[in-house]
Amino acid sequence: MVQKYQSPVRVYKHPFELIMAAYERRFPTCPLIPMFVASDTVNEFKSEDGAIHVIERRCKLDIDAPRLLKKIAGVDYVYFVQKNSLNRQDRTLHIEAYNETFSNRVIINEHCCYTVHPDNEDWTCFEQSASLDIKSFFGFESTVEKIAMKQYTSNIKKGKEIIEYYLKQMEEDGIKFVPRWTPPVMYKLENSTSHIARPVSPAINIPDTATKEGLNNKEVLNTSSSPSEPTAGTPDDKLDADYIKRYLGDLTPLQESCLIRLRQWLQETHKGKIPKDEHILRFLRARDFNIDKAREILCQSLTWRKQHQVDYILDTWNPPQVLQDYYAGGWHHHDKDGRPLYVLRLGQMDTKGLVRALGEEALLRYVLSINEEGLRRCEENTKVFGRPISSWTCLVDLEGLNMRHLWRPGVKALLRIIEVVEANYPETLGRLLILRAPRVFPVLWTLVSPFIDDNTRKKFLIYAGNDYQGPGGLLDYIDKEIIPDFLSGECMCDVPEGGLVPKSLYRTAEELENEDIKLWTETIYQSASVFKGAPHEIFIQIVDASSVITWDFDVCKGDIVFNIYHSKRVPQPPKKDSLGTHSITSPGGNNVQLIDKVWQLGRDYSMVESPLICKEGESVQGSHVTRWPGFYILQWKFHSMPACATTNLPRVDDVLASLQVSSHKCKVMYYTEVIGSEDFRGSMTSLESSHSGFSQLSAATTSSSQSHSSSMISRWRFC
Repeated sequence: MVQKYQSPVRVYKHPFELIMAAYERRFPTCPLIPMFVASDTVNEFKSEDGAIHVIERRCKLDIDAPRLLKKIAGVDYVYFVQKNSLNRQDRTLHIEAYNETFSNRVIINEHCCYTVHPDNEDWTCFEQSASLDIKSFFGFESTVEKIAMKQYTSNIKKGKEIIEYYLKQMEEDGIKFVPRWTPPVMYKLENSTSHIARPVSPAINIPDTATKEGLNNKEVLNTSSSPSEPTAGTPDDKLDADYIKRYLGDLTPLQESCLIRLRQWLQETHKGKIPKDEHILRFLRARDFNIDKAREILCQSLTWRKQHQVDYILDTWNPPQVLQDYYAGGWHHHDKDGRPLYVLRLGQMDTKGLVRALGEEALLRYVLSINEEGLRRCEENTKVFGRPISSWTCLVDLEGLNMRHLWRPGVKALLRIIEVVEANYPETLGRLLILRAPRVFPVLWTLVSPFIDDNTRKKFLIYAGNDYQGPGGLLDYIDKEIIPDFLSGECMCDVPEGGLVPKSLYRTAEELENEDIKLWTETIYQSASVFKGAPHEIFIQIVDASSVITWDFDVCKGDIVFNIYHSKRVPQPPKKDSLGTHSITSPGGNNVQLIDKVWQLGRDYSMVESPLICKEGESVQGSHVTRWPGFYILQWKFHSMPACATTNLPRVDDVLASLQVSSHKCKVMYYTEVIGSEDFRGSMTSLESSHSGFSQLSAATTSSSQSHSSSMISRWRFC
């Protein structure tokens, strides 16, 4: 398995030239890096004007490894080749390094880059990336990987300290300023008289690497100095090491790398508004910084949030009055660590009455709004206290808990809430203080504990009776001044007292079922299943030419081909025949076919967009400006993996990929809308139509390509 590392951007508040002078003092050896024994220059190039300096060194390293392993390997030292390409004109230094020893068994590549800060030309930025691929190593592959990662992590931590050490050393030597590179006098004269005919000088043979890197650096500088500010999904939007420490906390170099790599993946595949860094970090922590596992649950959560419009719940949903009166919970100041504090008087709450009056889904939605408010409060407290706060503390008072709280539908609703919160709000609970637990509590705990993550359970502190008032109790976590009055504290708590919900507010099972369906079908998205040989199709009637058809869909399972057709004929509604070949209903969504099998492409209908192949996990947004009135058919079709061109046999990769799509079935979640040309402002980069409900969802999305028919498509992975 290839191990990868990507550093954040580290900023030195010193000019580039001064940093370069400090960097050169590391050679031929550096006492601050004990493993760096020596280095020899094997190749060096300087351009005639002195702007480009390329130097290649062979570095000798004494790896801190067990003596037995060194003896088995037959080496005492490991050699690396390091190539530094300095461009003084562009003020950049690119460093490339690779291992020479055991290069047929272990492949190590590293790339570092010093550049000028895009917003302050007197500051210098540093970035670093590396990869480790151990093919084989005498059966000690795992040991070698651990040693390599340990050594590399140790050197990363020292990197900034070493530069700062040499900067201080230079200051002691009286060197506080290094002038920038300027062209030599003769070089300036030649440029100023370049319009006069002169003998052609022989070309200077500059190494390819230096030339390419010089060009690339110009491109990087041009990009970073663009007048338009990069949006929240562009590769230029990088993380700064100081920002990570201030807003996200102390992370190890490898944890920083995991965050940056997952964030880069989201930027590349999710061309719209990506989650906030602290939210990405929560999912990484929930999976012990395993990028693949974290990416899977994060993308599932993003799809869930999108489908149910959770991002807008605080602004668009008003809790019923019953909840405001009888739900005995609310926010109450903060704990000693600065975490927002939520107080829940569960023992005083009539869970049966709330479920009978509101239903399970309304309770779930209310809990989601509480979690969204918690995320918002964490951001505010991070700013107030000047340190990262990414979770909250929950205080649960169980006084009054009895057997009526174990009413089966109520427990079922609680388990459902726990399941949804665990999946979509990981690592948001910093501490759970359970106070005045009665004898019936172990029964409730036995029911719910299997549904709670192990890491979350470790944050539970349970106190029986008045134990919370003694040593190790509430005062260890909450200041005395804000302990609620109902816990013998001095602070008035505005949390509702709960109480029994009047039976007059109870609703019938049928009413609750209809209300539950209404709550979770209040989404602009529809689901559909796509089968092999049975595409899903919808038609849109266009009366006025130059209208704009917009779409937004996620490929939740399988690979599909997206097509858009135009027809003057009216597509026939799906026929409900006994075989069900035209309309299929499945738990994953509907399947409808509108294009009659007797229709011929080019005669009865025509293709207005090039087919778009969409892989599993991608999300696609786009728009099409119609040319003619009539009927436009949007089609999602099953995508079969093509066989190898040189043989009739399918490739192994194709077979493995096809096995992932069980029963030749795909799933899509889609939304479409027609916008009048007079309401369409710009492309799908904004879709700021005054009549469009789609505008909010795509306001931050950037388009990635434009088709021949004024259609714009943006796609990113989501599931």
